[in-house]
Amino acid sequence: MKFVVQRVTESEVKVDGETLGKIGKGFMVLVGVSNSDTKETADKMVKKLLGLRIFEDEQGKTNLSLDAVNGELLLISQFTLYANCKKGNRPSFIEAGAPDMASDMYEYIIGKCREQVKVVERGQFGADMKVSLVNDGPFTIILDSETL
Repeated sequence: MKFVVQRVTESEVKVDGETLGKIGKGFMVLVGVSNSDTKETADKMVKKLLGLRIFEDEQGKTNLSLDAVNGELLLISQFTLYANCKKGNRPSFIEAGAPDMASDMYEYIIGKCREQVKVVERGQFGADMKVSLVNDGPFTIILDSETL
């Protein structure tokens, strides 16, 4: 499982011109699921995500978590995080989770985040989404279950 976490001042996702999710200060997270991922993997990733201390404290040090700043979450499914470009120039996505399993895992992650975060917005699994954001910093962290 891979999460690309971007600290944002605002972010929004649209499908067919309609806003599905919109947040202010918080994390916009691209969520990639592989075939080998489990709920235990998701639990570990959510725990790490929600524990990240990457907001500035009074001294300007990155020391505060999402909870400490009343931050919001926007979770976007993105199978292309598992693109394999080793052979040729056309990416292979065989390492990405099968759609039914990946959709279930995405829903599970959203549910786990909603247990701890007041505002959790989302995209639409499998849709052609238009995502906009203002990256604060910029500050981007890549979480990979293989390296946690």
